[in-house]
Amino acid sequence: MELSDEIVINAPKAKVYAALNDPAVLQQCIPGCEELMKHSDTELEALVVLKIGPVKAKFSGNVQLDTAGAPDMFSLTGQGNGGAAGHAKGGATVTLAENGPNETILRYEAKAMIGGKLAQLGSRLIQSTAQKLAAKFFQSFAEVVNQDAPV
Repeated sequence: MELSDEIVINAPKAKVYAALNDPAVLQQCIPGCEELMKHSDTELEALVVLKIGPVKAKFSGNVQLDTAGAPDMFSLTGQGNGGAAGHAKGGATVTLAENGPNETILRYEAKAMIGGKLAQLGSRLIQSTAQKLAAKFFQSFAEVVNQDAPV
């Protein structure tokens, strides 16, 4: 499954990048996130509860960040286990581009693979749920970052 989109955030690129690396901001924005622990600048651990169709699962997972191109670009890879519900793994590339002094365009491309009961739900349900979750995250993220933006 592949996802991509772009969103305009009313904040300078440095502020957007800093927020993307702030576990408190991420925990607030990730749908269903109960815990997000930062083990290092490149390692995160998350506990997320999601309902996908008839399947509700608690996923625990690890995320590795590659910040070699930061702050213009960075990538992440991760995997999560939802017990009997299944498992998921994937990654994303995020690019940030200035659009004037106080506006940033965030683009992302993500790929994910799922297995277990989740994989039996059907690709349309999985794809639409993934798109809704991604949209919800970035909408929440933009709102949180925009709260402190200059008026």
